[in-house]
Amino acid sequence: MAESWGVSADGTIYNVTLRANAVWQDGTPITSDDVLFTISLLRSEFSAYPADVRSLWDQVEITRLDDKNIKFTLQEPFVPFLDYLTFGVLPQHLLETVSADQLSSTEFNLAPVGSGPYKFDHLTVESGQIIGVVLTVSENYYGQVPFVDQIVFRYYPSADAALAAYGQGEVLGISQIPANNLAATCSDPNLSCYSSRMPRLSMVLFNLGNNDVPFFQDKEIRHALMTGLNRQWMVDYLLQGQAVVADSPLLPLAWAYYDGVEHIGFDLDTAVNELKTAGYVLPPDGTVRAKDNVSLSFTMVYPDDAIHSQLAQTIQQNWAAIGVEVKLQAVTYESLFNDYLTPRTYQAALGDLDLSRSYDPDPYPFWHQAEITGGQNYAQWDNRTASEYLEQARVVADPNIRARLYRNFQVIFARELPALPLYYPIYTYGVDQRVQGVQAVPLFEPADRFNGIASWYLVTRRALEQTVQPTVLP
Repeated sequence: MAESWGVSADGTIYNVTLRANAVWQDGTPITSDDVLFTISLLRSEFSAYPADVRSLWDQVEITRLDDKNIKFTLQEPFVPFLDYLTFGVLPQHLLETVSADQLSSTEFNLAPVGSGPYKFDHLTVESGQIIGVVLTVSENYYGQVPFVDQIVFRYYPSADAALAAYGQGEVLGISQIPANNLAATCSDPNLSCYSSRMPRLSMVLFNLGNNDVPFFQDKEIRHALMTGLNRQWMVDYLLQGQAVVADSPLLPLAWAYYDGVEHIGFDLDTAVNELKTAGYVLPPDGTVRAKDNVSLSFTMVYPDDAIHSQLAQTIQQNWAAIGVEVKLQAVTYESLFNDYLTPRTYQAALGDLDLSRSYDPDPYPFWHQAEITGGQNYAQWDNRTASEYLEQARVVADPNIRARLYRNFQVIFARELPALPLYYPIYTYGVDQRVQGVQAVPLFEPADRFNGIASWYLVTRRALEQTVQPTVLP
């Protein structure tokens, strides 16, 4: 919605100008009041945003200059602030009478009004169940008018059902093609497949502040555990090749990603020797290494779904081969976060770091010392040098200096390994070849595949003419 923005020389003031012709789909102008209203909801205790994000907004002074201009004043320079301005804006004139705790249940959710190229038309219902939603071109959109008049999204209970619907001609696109069907599906000559890394990192977290597992505080042990993981096998066989082995906590699509960090390959002999050097040896009648009566044995919690279960079992087997015992505990996603990560009650955890919509690569929330208590530094990594690099990168505006600071941080991370990066998953979606104008784009969230949808158009085979028709996507 922003037409332009400017930053003061000291990096503490951000002036943002909204597009002069930006309006809601009901014709009401989009104004600074809508932005201020939305931020008030972000600050609410009922907000779905993490506590550290809400805390950030509490420290920002927001001034309405006029209908289209807003000033944000920060207490100190914070270069990633523009990243925090990527939130979606809500229409004040339609929601100002709804309290923050009632937003999730308001009727607005069944007939939303937005500001994009397509507007909500109606839901499709079958046997009392919502099976889809129909969108039509918004006559009030301020940008490029789409070529396709109507988009129909249809919901299916599984990926296999969506694939079957495409095979039967019910839809012209598939939102995500599962790895086990990828080869067969993408061999269809009528389907174009597009792939991009997901903004997500799967990793094993160690609770470095848990005294029940003191060996995690030894970086040599953590390095040995990484060396004992066959990550490439996990990618090739468990994920059907739909992932890339990770060596950094930053995403490869981020401008600050450094591809020169050490890659630790799978080597059982090296892992065993590292454990021996650290003093952990196998007892004559046992299979678990120990030192000073402390066994290399711990519990790893993980999300209770098929892929994480397979990953956890593989990790357990890999580490058993070097004399490390892992007890597995499956929990729900909600429990993993609320009962283990947030209160820091876990020993080790297998999970995913979701970096969706993180256009700025700032890893401060997850690895800085200040986030150990009450923040998202779930590993409780307490490294002063790494934290200083993260601090400086938040206040220096020069992108070259920031890139160097983040490179230094990544080098330290790879040496210390407070967590073990496993892989970046790959997201693959399909669009029928009759839909033209589709381009593969970097994904900061799956919905980004629609960023260029205004340029999509539909062709038929009846003649050389181009015909605009509805496009149906699951």
